[in-house]
Amino acid sequence: LWHQRLSHLNFATINNLVKKILFNLLHMDLYGPMRVQSINGKRYVLVVVDDYSRCTWVFFLHSNDEASEVIIFFIKKTQVNLQLQVQRVRTDNGTEFKNKTLAKFFDEVGITQQISAARTPQQNGVVERRNRTLVEAARTLLTFANLPSFLWAEAITIACFIQNRLIIHKCFDKTPYELMNKRKPNIKFFRVFRCRCYLLNDYEDVRKLKAKGDIGVFVGYLKESAAVRIYNKRTRKIHESVNVNFDEISEM
Repeated sequence: LWHQRLSHLNFATINNLVKKILFNLLHMDLYGPMRVQSINGKRYVLVVVDDYSRCTWVFFLHSNDEASEVIIFFIKKTQVNLQLQVQRVRTDNGTEFKNKTLAKFFDEVGITQQISAARTPQQNGVVERRNRTLVEAARTLLTFANLPSFLWAEAITIACFIQNRLIIHKCFDKTPYELMNKRKPNIKFFRVFRCRCYLLNDYEDVRKLKAKGDIGVFVGYLKESAAVRIYNKRTRKIHESVNVNFDEISEM
């Protein structure tokens, strides 16, 4: 059919048209504002999806005005780390994407911005569907764990982290992580979200007779290190530590 639509163009050229590469096209969308701000005071979620691998990144913002700065930083960092050039960025018609700051940056680095028509979210369907998947997963995690709603950002982060490593891309029979990193993901370190944890209290001045440990709840991983993120109900803060013992059985 497409052979005829394209005026009987040779099949080699048609095949080249449908070839995809990493970071050739990025889908972006901003979700929010949330009714409840996160534990760090954030209300918006910026979601970025690579069209080729379906690898997803999430960023949490205080306001939609921060979107331009985060997008520019993300593109610069990933282009340096992966040695790949972003060709196109597809967004909706919101002012957080359609502004002079981003237009100037895209023009300087040679990126084409594709903007969907107003009130036509299906034109940016890849990231819209991923948004819905992440939010539904986060809602399920928080409901099952019976945790406060201000931990929604932690739930979305861990949902994104896991989906990048477990969801199989139908075209390649590989996960997004495998397509990005050329190796299979290691999931041996995965823990149950909201499981009880006992962490070393190395964030306070502990005197001789005070307890050196604290009880918390596991809420996430760190990409840059082996540390994990623990919500401490006593201090109502998120702590990052490697000195943690997990109890995944007691609350099953």
